[in-house]
Amino acid sequence: MTAAPERRRELLDTAAEVFAAHGYNATTVRRIADEAGMLAGSLYYHFDSKESMLDEILSSFLGELWARYDAVLGAGLGPRETIEALVTESFREIDRHRAAVAIYQKESRHLAAQPRFHYLADSQQKFEQAWLGTLERGIAARVFRADLDIRLTYRFVRDTVWVAASWYRPGGQHSPEEIARQYLSMVLDGIAART
Repeated sequence: MTAAPERRRELLDTAAEVFAAHGYNATTVRRIADEAGMLAGSLYYHFDSKESMLDEILSSFLGELWARYDAVLGAGLGPRETIEALVTESFREIDRHRAAVAIYQKESRHLAAQPRFHYLADSQQKFEQAWLGTLERGIAARVFRADLDIRLTYRFVRDTVWVAASWYRPGGQHSPEEIARQYLSMVLDGIAART
């Protein structure tokens, strides 16, 4: 049985918020149903399991993220511009899918061991390749410092961008683009005053 797309989306959004707040293992179907204002059994009309909801939340988020990342990576930008665009798209995704980002951060490592969620490990490898390749191009083009440890730089950039899902709230004081601009200024230009 399939539900109306709008209701399905609402239920997934609710489930994502509950998973993000309480963790996948601690979240029950009853808790999701309560938050959605329905009986637990009614949720099974829309989804066959809690795992199905999580799978749809994560695969939808990653599908959208990779469509945007692939557009950036295929645009023929220079290394610095590629990093700037990837960071900006990352903050836009946090704006659109904050709960899914939080779930991905908390749950992907142990979920990736399950066959149904193997795509999480594939996505992580793809992230590394995209970012490391861009950093390598930047060093080779002398856009980035030659003494950078690219793995350490990748981890720093990745972690400092995606941790924003823990504090960012859509509709806040700063747009995702403004946060990306400020962040990129700090990362790429440093925080020390120029003399």
